[in-house]
Parts: sequence; structure tokens; C-alpha cells
Amino acid sequence: MLDWLTSTAFHAFGAPTTWAELLGFLTGLVTVWLVVRQHIANWPIGIANVLLLMVAFWHVGLYGDAWLQVVYVVLGAYGWWRWRPGATTVVRRTTRVEWGALAVAGVSLTVVLWWYLDRFTSSTVPWPDAATTALSLLATYGQTRRLVESWWLWIAVDVVYVPLYGYKDLWLTAVLYLAFLALCVLGLRAWRQALDPRREAVPA
Repeated sequence: MLDWLTSTAFHAFGAPTTWAELLGFLTGLVTVWLVVRQHIANWPIGIANVLLLMVAFWHVGLYGDAWLQVVYVVLGAYGWWRWRPGATTVVRRTTRVEWGALAVAGVSLTVVLWWYLDRFTSSTVPWPDAATTALSLLATYGQTRRLVESWWLWIAVDVVYVPLYGYKDLWLTAVLYLAFLALCVLGLRAWRQALDPRREAVPA
């Protein structure tokens, strides 16, 4: 199965595109579209998506992004549980305390991941790999809690991911994250409209 997933489906921009990347592209678009619509099906489809992308990233040496997908599976299961029917999670804004915690976690994760990637892997892009990995984790956690500002984190991540994936010849994935960038803008707008002014500052 892994041999087939890492085999070439077609060529894009002169570089081979694997079946794992192609299927990751398709499931990724569906996942983000469902998140924008706050549909719970985004979580199981998202888990399938990250497992496919894990194969694609490991294949080209983006080890930080590959390991990130394992954490995504855990966060996906958590988000699936948080968004279950009858749950009380509502769209709301991020509190100051949460921003402080996210900032500390983001910086700490970036430094630790950079150290690991630089010392123990053959990654050629340890800093951007580490930073995008850390921010992606924070953004995903924010979405499990339905925090509006998680979309801003995704926008920042996607701006870096597009050229990074192009540099690693993952051109289809680069196009995918360009589409993600547009969907993030739509998601930010939709979640802002879904804010409950009576509860937006109250932790879920």
C-alpha cells in the first residue's frame, strides 16, 4: 500500500506527484470546506487527509510536517468529540489568557522542533518546518474549541506553506494550500458571523 501511495500519479510543474499527495489534496479541500460550514464530518475526513499527507511529507523529507500529522490524528479525534451532537462548544473569540498560553506554547514548540529537526534529521528547512508545525498545531487546537482567531493562525501558516511546498517540489500541495488560504478567509468571515455576542468571550 505504501509503495502505491508513494508512486507517481502524474507530473506537475516538472516534478512527480504521488498518489498520497493527490488523495491528500482532494480530502484536504473537502475537510476545510466542511470546517468553514462547521460540519462535524470534517474531523473523520480530516484524519484520513492527515494520514495521506504524512506519507507524502515523509517521502520528501519534511519530517516535522510528517510527525505533525500524528498529532493531528489525536487533535482530530478530540475535535470530533468536542463537536459531537449535544456538545456546548460555540464559536467565540480567544481570551487574553488563551492568547498568552498560545504564544508561550508556539515559541516553545518552534524552538524544540527546530532543535530536533536540525540535530536529528536531514531536514533542509528546519526553521520554517518547525514554525509552521507549531502554528498548525495551535490553529488546529483553536478550531477544536471553535475559536474565531484560529483562522488567522491558519492564514499565517498557509502564507509560508505555499512557497515551502513549492521549494520541496510538492506543487500540488502548494496549490492546495493556496486554495486553503482562500477558504480560510471564507472561514474567518463565516465564523465571525456565527459569533454569539452574549457568549463570545466566555470559555467553552
